[in-house]
Amino acid sequence: MAPIKNRDTARRRNDIMELLKKEDRVKVSDLVDVFGISDVSIRNDLSEMEQMGLLRRVHGGAVSTKKSYYDMSLNDRMNINKAEKVRIAQACAALIKDGDTLMIDSGTTTRYLAKELAERSNLTVVTNALLIAQEFAYNNSVNVILLGGQLDLQYQFSYGNDTIAQIQKYRVEKMVVATDGISASHGLTTYHHQEADVSRRMLERVNRVLVVADHSKIGKEGFAYISPISCVNVLVTDKNEASASELNAMRLQGVEVIEA
Repeated sequence: MAPIKNRDTARRRNDIMELLKKEDRVKVSDLVDVFGISDVSIRNDLSEMEQMGLLRRVHGGAVSTKKSYYDMSLNDRMNINKAEKVRIAQACAALIKDGDTLMIDSGTTTRYLAKELAERSNLTVVTNALLIAQEFAYNNSVNVILLGGQLDLQYQFSYGNDTIAQIQKYRVEKMVVATDGISASHGLTTYHHQEADVSRRMLERVNRVLVVADHSKIGKEGFAYISPISCVNVLVTDKNEASASELNAMRLQGVEVIEA
């Protein structure tokens, strides 16, 4: 995109707000290219706009304060598209057999999956999500390995160097990924840059990758990149809601799509 030059500060910030309305998030590097100014100037813009309540700063950019899902509590997130997430979890659970070894990253749909699997036998589950580990607390026949590391208190997942080092100890059959965005062109993405590295390292230690994502995530791109679509074996989403063209594009790249 050609730079837009000679903008005064007020007009430039108005343009940033317009970009946020369209994309829900912006990156500093992209704004530098768009406006043809330094990253220091862009960061100053974002900092002052955050103080005005117009946006929220995140690592490498900003998200719209109107993108409320980013700031919701876990309990509130659990209720967004709940019926669809439950159907997706049930369909994904059908792909998991007693005796399987799994990695499961954090997310509301993966938590619903854990509820579906809570009574299974002889599973081994490696996860960085505290609440997912707790779903198996009363089943002695499920071996749960909770990854240590730094703790995100709001969303209750571990991340960082210690988490990643522990992942290297394990090799499992399947991974279930909850993602904030999945598309044929942009692959798997998330709003949480802290967890992106964790999910990426998990993907390196599994034989088969199952992605659970409701229709609101299909064709979308989150803030932090995880992996290309070529890493995905199966996508489980909800029926009749997700973008048909986007799902077909993923099928053409070898992804098995299950619509629940």
